Amino acid sequence: MFSKSALVAAMEKKGSNKMFSNFGSTLASFLLMYATISKFADSSLVNRLFAMIKAFLFPQIRIVIPAESGYWKKNTLYLAVETYLRANASAKAKSLKAIADQGGDKFKLKLDENESITDKFGGAVIKWGYYCQRNPTSNHYEKSEKHYYTLNFSKCHRDLVVGSYLKHIVETSHELSSKYKQRMLYSNSTEEDEWTKVVFKHPAKFDTLAMDTNKKNEIINDLTCFRNSKNYYAKIGKTWKRGYLLYGPPGTGKSTMIAAMANFLEYDIYDLELTAVKNNVSLRRLLTNTAQKAIIVIEDIDCSLALTGDRESKKKKKSKSDMDEDKRKNTVTLSGLLNFIDGLWSACGEERIVVFTTNHVDKLDPALIRRGRMDMHIELSYCSYEAFKVLAKNYLDIDSHPLFNEIGELLKTKNITPADVAEVLICNTTESKVSRATERLEELVAVLKKDQKQEEKDATEEKDETEEQGRVKSFLYAQVRRFYQ
Repeated sequence: MFSKSALVAAMEKKGSNKMFSNFGSTLASFLLMYATISKFADSSLVNRLFAMIKAFLFPQIRIVIPAESGYWKKNTLYLAVETYLRANASAKAKSLKAIADQGGDKFKLKLDENESITDKFGGAVIKWGYYCQRNPTSNHYEKSEKHYYTLNFSKCHRDLVVGSYLKHIVETSHELSSKYKQRMLYSNSTEEDEWTKVVFKHPAKFDTLAMDTNKKNEIINDLTCFRNSKNYYAKIGKTWKRGYLLYGPPGTGKSTMIAAMANFLEYDIYDLELTAVKNNVSLRRLLTNTAQKAIIVIEDIDCSLALTGDRESKKKKKSKSDMDEDKRKNTVTLSGLLNFIDGLWSACGEERIVVFTTNHVDKLDPALIRRGRMDMHIELSYCSYEAFKVLAKNYLDIDSHPLFNEIGELLKTKNITPADVAEVLICNTTESKVSRATERLEELVAVLKKDQKQEEKDATEEKDETEEQGRVKSFLYAQVRRFYQ
C-alpha cells in the first residue's frame, strides 16, 4: 500500500512532467509555424508578429534611466550605472568609446551609442543598452541631446532587479569611485548651466604654505572640526556647510590657500564664475548639481557683480526705467547669491565649503560677509619673516642662513608679497639649490633695499611737492590780500 504522501508526490511529478511536455509541444509548434509562414509572408510583418507572440509568452520589463532627473538635477543613478558598466564594458561590449581625462593621464571606456551588453545577477539575465536622443529644436530649457541607459529583464525577476540589483549597482559604483577617485576642478560657462571638469593636480599643501604658523594651525583645526561634525550640525539643525572669506592684496596666496584646503580635505573644487551665470535660476541649477565633499569658490567677488557699496543709496539713485531694465535683464542679484550661500537652496547638499576671495574687503556689502555666512575671515597679508622661512625651505631647501636676520629686519618695514619673494628665490636650474642659496638671498636683500630706497625717495618727493604747493598757496593768498587793500 502506498502512503498518502507518496501518492501526492507521484501526482505532482506526473503533473510536472505533463507541464514540461505541454511546453515542449507549444514551443515546437511555434517554431514550425514560424518556419512555414516565413516562406510565404513578408519578413518584416512576420518578425513583428512573432515579436508580439514572444512578448506575450515571455514578458519583459524595460527600465529607462535618463541622464537628468528633470531640468534641475543630474540623475545620480545614471552616474552610478555609468561607473558600474565602465568596469564591465571593455570585456563584454563590441563597440566602445574611449574618453581621456582632461589634465589627467588616464582614460575611461564606456559604451558607444546604441550598444548593449548583458549582465547576470542572482540567476537573472539583464540586458543593458546606451542611447542618445537628439532634438534639433532645442532651447535653453530643453537640451539638444538626451542620454539614457535602458535595462531589460524577465518579468519574473522584477523584485530581484528592483529590490537588490539596483542597490548593488549603487554600492559597487561607490566602491569603484573611491578606488579610482581623482580630485576634479569644475568650472561653469555661459553656453550651458552645467559644470565642465578637469583633473585637479595642484601640489599645494599647508606644509608649504607661506603664512604665520599659528594662523595656519587655526585653519587646519577648523577644517578638521568641520569634516568630523556631521552629527553636530544635524543636532543643532543647521546645514552641514561652512564659509571662508579670504582677503588681502594680490599675490598673497589666496588661490594657493584654496588648493591646500582641497588637498587637505580631499574635496573637489567648483570654481564659480558669476559673470557667466545668466540669472538666479541658472545659479540654483548649478548649485543643485554640485556634489558633496566640495569647495565652491567665487574668486575676486568684488569684481564679479554689483555686490559692493551701499544698497540703499543705489536704490535711491536708480530711476524707474533703470529698475525695469534690471528686471528685464534678469541677472544674478545679491538676494539670489545670499540664498545660494545660506538660504533654502543651500540645504540641497551637505559637507560643502563656500570660499569668497577679494582684494578689497571694505567694498563688499556687509550682508554678504557677515558671520554665519562667512564663518571665518582670513587675512592673507604681505610676507612676514615666518612666511619667508617657509619659502626659503621650499625653494632653497635651507632652514637657516647668515642673511636671515637682515632679511627679517627689512621685512618689518617693507611690504612685499609672498609671490614676489618666491619669484626672487626660485632656482630654474639643475644645480644644487643649496649652492645657489646665498646668491638668491643676496638678490632678495638687494630687492628689499632698492624698494626701500625708492619708497624713501618717493616720500621725499611727495613732501617737497606738498611744501611747494603750500608756498604757492601762501603767495597767491598774499597777492589777493594786496589786491583788495
